[in-house]
Amino acid sequence: MVKINGENLDIDGKTVAHYLVFAGYDTKRVAVELNGNIVPKTQYEETILKNGDSVEVVSFVGGG
Repeated sequence: MVKINGENLDIDGKTVAHYLVFAGYDTKRVAVELNGNIVPKTQYEETILKNGDSVEVVSFVGGG
């Protein structure tokens, strides 16, 4: 299980990019933290989520 934003999900073996698309995030408007480290957007496609990982996804919202 991978903990994402406090919720345990059975997505180990999938990439960060796969999860973001699956969950409906706009990859251009999010920041991803994996086990306390920011994942660069250029590494979303190659970063594989593993059992026990902890992920936080933060969406940026524009407005004025």
